Amino acid sequence: MTAQPDPQEEIGYAADRFKAFADAVVAIALTLLILPLMESVGEVASAGDGAFDWLAQHRGQLLSFVLSFVLIAMFWMIHHRLFARVERVTPALMWLLSAWLLTIVWLPVATAVAGRMDDDDAVAKALYIGSLALTALMSLVVRLYLRGHPALHRVSSAELQTGVAVDVSLVLLFGVALGLALLFPVIGYFALLVMGLSGVVQSALEKAIRRNP
Repeated sequence: MTAQPDPQEEIGYAADRFKAFADAVVAIALTLLILPLMESVGEVASAGDGAFDWLAQHRGQLLSFVLSFVLIAMFWMIHHRLFARVERVTPALMWLLSAWLLTIVWLPVATAVAGRMDDDDAVAKALYIGSLALTALMSLVVRLYLRGHPALHRVSSAELQTGVAVDVSLVLLFGVALGLALLFPVIGYFALLVMGLSGVVQSALEKAIRRNP
């Protein structure tokens, strides 16, 4: 008697290799954040200045490095928690994940621009905060795809709803931060402090999603 194929095996591909690939790409993006600072150390040393001069001259780059490191790590943690129980990936999901990874790889460039340009450079603000909003948006798109394809994973409906609330809250707050940074140039990147409201916004969105599943 011929064995019947496992229906799960007929859906896409095993997710392990793609999860490992995504982790590697994020790790490389985190490493790339430090390169502009490494180059600046050599420039300051060649000019005969000391460590204090380097800290003073590149405080903007240092701040943007730390901020971007924390944010990329946050995006990876959200991704890791979701994909810990994703078992299969389809070609469509792989392309969506590749688009998410593209936004991650771009963030070191946006960070370098934000760290080197003037605080009142509107384009630099739009590139940086807009890039963060796009990363959160792609995370939301990936989660909604998984929500519509339950055969690919073992994530509960309740967890997916919570994740959707998290992603939407990030998209909204990054959008608010971008608007504040552009409308009130004096605020600059401090507009990102609105991200502290993410818990409140997430809770409100979760309640709304439960009422309208």
